[in-house]
Amino acid sequence: MRRTFVALALGALVVAGWSTPAFAQPTKTARGAVTAMAADSVSVKVQGVDMKFGVDSKTTVEARGAGTKSRAAQAAGAAGPKLSEVVKVGDNVEVTYHDTNGVLHAAKIRAVATPGPATAAEAAPKSSNGTVKSVSATSLSISGSSGGGATFDQTFTIDAKTKVVGRGAGTKAAAAGGKVAITDLVATGDKVSVSFHDAGGTLHASEVRVTAKATPSK
Repeated sequence: MRRTFVALALGALVVAGWSTPAFAQPTKTARGAVTAMAADSVSVKVQGVDMKFGVDSKTTVEARGAGTKSRAAQAAGAAGPKLSEVVKVGDNVEVTYHDTNGVLHAAKIRAVATPGPATAAEAAPKSSNGTVKSVSATSLSISGSSGGGATFDQTFTIDAKTKVVGRGAGTKAAAAGGKVAITDLVATGDKVSVSFHDAGGTLHASEVRVTAKATPSK
């Protein structure tokens, strides 16, 4: 018997206070394995980075068996099935979403066979050189020149997997028992080279190499 994918509206997931992005806003995609679910959100690990997406009544899902569950929910008087009845932790999905000032809203969640990147470009490591604008335990922002007089700003996600390389980094890490915060090694004004992966629009820094420390102000 042939099985098909059916799209359904998650009518049971109306979330008070959620502001749905405008449809004119460009969409992005992310692909990975579901790691957590809640009534109004789903978390997906995309190329080693956890991304959390808001879901509501406008989110649609394409998954095997979705049509059957949708009809059963309607027969029971519900607007639609709960997301957890269609998608499970561990499932591989592709999420089409909108990014509104860092708040990610899932427009569509589609079941896929593998958690690999949607495109080869997403899987390939990239690098950027620039000057640190700000740094915290979870993010790093840099600015730089892209040639022809053009400039750019980029913000990277930082986590325990991010490696920091620079003069004195090994000594400080040893003194701290092997664990040292990036804020102890990288400062505003430092020149850095960042190796990163683009996970559905989220830039995850795999390595931050300090090429020159900022000149101390007099």
